[in-house]
Amino acid sequence: MKLPVIRQFYQTQSPENLEKTLEVLEAFSEFRGTTEEDLNVTGELITNICGALEVHANVDQGMAEKDALNSFAQKVLGSIDK
Repeated sequence: MKLPVIRQFYQTQSPENLEKTLEVLEAFSEFRGTTEEDLNVTGELITNICGALEVHANVDQGMAEKDALNSFAQKVLGSIDK
């Protein structure tokens, strides 16, 4: 998870574009020939896209962009600590 990447995705891409990209990446990760390195990169991209989607949703509900980004980061870090 990289907050600058999530911020960039949030600021430059619509939720619809992010969802389409997410579908493609998820399909790519299911190919038999996908290497471990490919899966690591794809997983990182999926996490960042999901973060941008969550930021979009939180901002749409009235949260400030900075707070939405921090909220997602805390959520991810909280799940890692468990």
